[in-house]
Order: sequence, then structure tokens, then C-alpha cells
Amino acid sequence: MINMMSAAKKISLLALALSSILAEAATWRYAIEESLSEVQGVYAAKFKEIIEANSDHVVLIYPFGTLGESADVMEQAQAGILQFVDQSPGFTGSLIPETQLFLMPYILPEKKSEVRYFYKNANVIKENFKALYAKQNLELLRMFPEGTVAITTQKEFRSPGDLKGQKIRVMTSPLLVETYKAFGAVPTPLPWGEVFGALQTNMIQGQENPWFYIESGKLYEVTEVITEAGHNIFTTAVMANLNFYAGLHKVDQQLIQMASEAALDYILKYQDGLTDAAKAKIKKAKPSIQFVTLTEAERVPFRENAKKVEAKFIEMTGPSGQVILDQLRVDLEAAKNK
Repeated sequence: MINMMSAAKKISLLALALSSILAEAATWRYAIEESLSEVQGVYAAKFKEIIEANSDHVVLIYPFGTLGESADVMEQAQAGILQFVDQSPGFTGSLIPETQLFLMPYILPEKKSEVRYFYKNANVIKENFKALYAKQNLELLRMFPEGTVAITTQKEFRSPGDLKGQKIRVMTSPLLVETYKAFGAVPTPLPWGEVFGALQTNMIQGQENPWFYIESGKLYEVTEVITEAGHNIFTTAVMANLNFYAGLHKVDQQLIQMASEAALDYILKYQDGLTDAAKAKIKKAKPSIQFVTLTEAERVPFRENAKKVEAKFIEMTGPSGQVILDQLRVDLEAAKNK
């Protein structure tokens, strides 16, 4: 973890030395997909803290729902109404198809050390995806994990056959649709604001999310079983409007980069024990709920079916997707051998 006090001092000295040429203090708007107390909110709060401690700028954070649905928020970020936005590939996939790489099942590592190394060092993020986001007038600052994805259902499942006919809510991503088709379920894209009610009325029978989000969103209240299939970790991306970022003085650009890096280190450490804490809270609130972890043998057919999803990803993205998939594998290998 970087020495945050040291980074802050460097920023302060640099800002002081160049104060005569800095732009006037500004108010920067930053929208997230979650509440202020959830992982994206904690990251944004640390980012805000560092920016405001080392400049006269003010960062306003807008939690989910205050500015509309995810599509509305992205439009505002691209238009420059928002200076920063945190949005996951599950929603940006229709805008940048290649980002759906992070939704592909059974490709990202499960080992904590490998996960952390990957998100801090992966060239596929720093180079390939940075260039793709730029084409959409977005400056990619950081990507980070939010924890293991679990699947909530009304009935226990141990095989793709057990999911037959089960409607599972997915984000509006073509690749997530393909994933749950491959898993044997009926994928059902829905805006997040409709999910709880749809589960409550049995319009859908399940959904996927990180454990902390299942707990904070009280999704356990309208489900009976929560299953870890080991198929993915939830990834999100922090972006700036590219025109806004490019128009800043270099001092402010450096401040943003340092703040986003320090917030990344902070959020990776913050998540230690977060999943276990969420499980404990869920079990306390609903003792009857069933937790299931698929064995390696039970995961085999899901892994086999996931190959269809990889083929679909290449079909959707073409040569660009293949290049990115190849680079991802290089980065994952580097994480294993660090």
C-alpha cells in the first residue's frame, strides 16, 4: 500500500509551488452506482478527501438514484454535466462492448493477491481499455473489484439443469444474457430499481451481486438461497469526462491521478473481511437462509458452458476483443507469477 501521507505532502508541495498558475477553485460532480456507505461510495469519499485536502476544489458525490438510472448518468458524464462517474461494465457494455470482458465467467482469478496485483498493474486496463474509453469522451482513471459475485435464487441449484426455467435478473449486458443462457437459466435484463419488487412478486427468481450489496440492498429478504459458483468478481470503473480532464492544468491532472490511486489502495484494503461481515449480517437477519458453495466438481459443467460465452464475446467484439482477451491472459499470468 502506498504511503498516503507522503503522497499528500508531495501533492501539497507541488500545488503550493505552482499556485500562481493554477485555475480557479471548482466544484466537481461525481456520480456512483451505489449508496455512500457501499464500496463505490467509500472509494469516492476517499477520492474526495484527498482532492479537497490538497486543493480548493470541492467534490460533490451523487449516490445511485439521485440523477436517474445508469444510462442517464453515463449520458451526463459524456456530456460534461458530470466530471466523474463510477459505472460497471455491466452497464457500459452496450457503449463499449469490449468492457464485457469483465463479465465473462471463470476468467478472473479468485486468489486475493492475484486480484489485487491485476487491478493495480494490468496493461489491459492501463492501455487497451484506456484507449477504448477515450473514444467515448471518457478518461479511464481506475478499475477495481467489489468482491465475489453470488447468485440469489428461491431454490438450491447444483447444476445448469437445476436452473432451467429460472428467471435470473441481469444488468443490461448482452454478454450477461449469454452467460445465464449458458448456465441454463432465463436471463432477464432489468433496471436496478425494479429488482427488489420483481423478486418480491416472483416475476424473477434470482439475481447476482457481490455479497455486501446483497446484504445492504436487503435482497436476502426476498430470496431463500445464496450460492457461490466461483464464476466472477464484480468490477467497476472510475472515469472522468475526457474534455474536462484534458482541459485541466497538469497539477490538477496529477492530483486526480494520485487521488484515484490512493483511493484504489484504500478500497482494496477496506474490502478485507467485507464478505464475511455481510454473510454474518444476512444470517443474523434471516437464520433460515441457505448458503451454498459449489464444489470444484459441481463447477465443471458451468466452466464448460462458459466457453460458449467466450466465443460470443469474440463474435460481439471482433479482432479488438481478441486482442484485449489475449492481453488479459498475459496480465493474469503476470499476476500469478508476481
